[in-house]
Amino acid sequence: MLRDSEKFNQNVQPNSAFLSELKNKLPEFFTKDGAFDLDKFKSQLKDKNINELSEGYQLNFIGKDYARRQAGEMPTSVIVPDEKHNNGEGKDSKNLFFTGDNLEVLRHLQTAYANKVDVIYIDPPYNTGSDGFVYPDSFEYSDDKLKDMFGLDDDQVERLKSIQGKASHSAWLTLMYPRLAIAKQLLTQQGIIFISIDDNEDFNLKLICDSIFGEHNFIGQFVIKSTPNARDYGQIGKMHDYVLFYAKNRDKAQSNLLPDKNKKFSYKDNRGNFNIHPLYNSNESFTNENRPNLFYPFYLNNNERDENGFFKISLEPKEHYNVKIFPPRSQKNNIQFVWRWGKEKSQKYINQEIVGYETNGQYRIVQKMRNSAKLIRSIIEGKNYTSRRGTAEVEDLMERKIFAFPKPVALLHDLILSSTSENSTILDFFAGSSTTADAVMQLNAEDGGHRKFIMVQLPEKTYHTNKDGKEVPTKGGKAAYDAGFKSIDEISRERIRRAARKIKEDNELTLPADFDGSFKHYRVVKPTKQTLEDIDDFDPDNTDLFTNMVEGFSSESLNIPGNATGEQTILTTWLAQDGYSFDANVQNIQFDNYNAHLVDDRLYLINEGWGSNQTKELLNKLGTNELHLQSVVIFGYSFNIAELRELENGLKQLDNKVNLIKRY
Repeated sequence: MLRDSEKFNQNVQPNSAFLSELKNKLPEFFTKDGAFDLDKFKSQLKDKNINELSEGYQLNFIGKDYARRQAGEMPTSVIVPDEKHNNGEGKDSKNLFFTGDNLEVLRHLQTAYANKVDVIYIDPPYNTGSDGFVYPDSFEYSDDKLKDMFGLDDDQVERLKSIQGKASHSAWLTLMYPRLAIAKQLLTQQGIIFISIDDNEDFNLKLICDSIFGEHNFIGQFVIKSTPNARDYGQIGKMHDYVLFYAKNRDKAQSNLLPDKNKKFSYKDNRGNFNIHPLYNSNESFTNENRPNLFYPFYLNNNERDENGFFKISLEPKEHYNVKIFPPRSQKNNIQFVWRWGKEKSQKYINQEIVGYETNGQYRIVQKMRNSAKLIRSIIEGKNYTSRRGTAEVEDLMERKIFAFPKPVALLHDLILSSTSENSTILDFFAGSSTTADAVMQLNAEDGGHRKFIMVQLPEKTYHTNKDGKEVPTKGGKAAYDAGFKSIDEISRERIRRAARKIKEDNELTLPADFDGSFKHYRVVKPTKQTLEDIDDFDPDNTDLFTNMVEGFSSESLNIPGNATGEQTILTTWLAQDGYSFDANVQNIQFDNYNAHLVDDRLYLINEGWGSNQTKELLNKLGTNELHLQSVVIFGYSFNIAELRELENGLKQLDNKVNLIKRY
């Protein structure tokens, strides 16, 4: 498991993730040995008369190759299920909450959730100099290894390591690049990503997103009026933030109309409220000469009005319909306008959605406009979208002010509503106070949807330990610490619980019976130093096993809250690695008192204790077709060489081939 990942990571290059994606999309440009055929690719570009190889520009920064390499690495952590929570309040939930480093979580998700996430929203650190951001990577590789990886000299290695613990633009970009690169792989072909940012890194974020998502897939940038009462200091009273809006594939992305809550209507009929709009097309490019099918007369009966003062109309002359109406001419150029609808459509809706109207002594044909929806606007303003509102929402839920400037629910509500269906999956890997989860639940309560959220939050502490070993609240964490929260992820999860309770109370009579107001919780952590040493010392050719490696991955051994066994941790980590969702159907199967796990046609053997009797029973079940398998996956540390060879030889003798996968 971890040893396999470490071996893989040793050979990762800065372009490994890119080449993997390219091979998936353009396999015809790769040779049998997996090498990219650059000459063939150049030839294809020339054939299409494209000269992209010598034109264009790109963003460069200290750490770029290191960041690109990180995007291609496998996780070196494990996923520990919160068994008590997941079998309690989170038992039936489809939502997920991960506590851990978001880069490691994204690496774990990139198989199980590749092309499955519909919307990503993140609110990363803005790198303002006062938000506490510093580059967290410790560069665990030696200087010689860094030189070998990236072809650097001594001075260049020093420049790379200079971003450690810093808040420079290069440090921020090195943090963001691998996370965005993996995030792109998670999105569906219709998927989109929203990223909150301010002036400090807005320009750099745009360039890095152009590089990862493609400039063509930039849809737009929202301006959020987040601080209506700007503070008067410096040279400008700042009132806004931004949200960048990218698609994985702009040609496939779709947008939903949002209800216009401020729209007012002047009229009402038996179908509801409406306003009116002239039926003619005021675009002077469309005339009776180039659109003759849209130029025809209506006939109006001016002797009788309905309750709103409108007249009945006809497309054919008949008794009492004595007013003949054509589209008007433009006052500016005297060009003859045409109707927006053809005659067939007008006949279908006549005297229902189109009627006669009199204004200033002139008769017109008008359409009833009932739609109160509109596209989301590029400028988002109003008291519901301010930072102050976001702070108040968390304060009301948590009964004290414990989180600084969270995003307001209304902003996330509108972004998600504008871009999802009722069954979409929404990911936020800078979860903060979990405003995104709150917004998803509120939307589901409104329309009965089954949107699912995935939240990821680093367990950033609200305290530090002083030289006397005493816990002291951090500068911004005192209120949270005093309230009993020792890390930000604890606040995030509690906010979800309280928001769900409030939604249930506010929608008691209308809430769908299957409303999901909970989540399954997992912690993503690095193994302890002792476990890593045991892994390094393990000899697979030894006939005896001296250390129970499985229990090194239990919650207790990993020094984290919870009651997960090492077997549960390993199985959860492997299922994600093999592309299974976190609600996969896992069946427990006994082989002579040995507990194995079956998922689809894959059998997992993790614990010690497998021997000849278990191998015979497995082979018998396979031979009699009682069990159908494609693969048997074993935790190599639990098998000595004799047990392993017996199992391996037995599987090879079967008529139906079963792969043996050994993981370390």
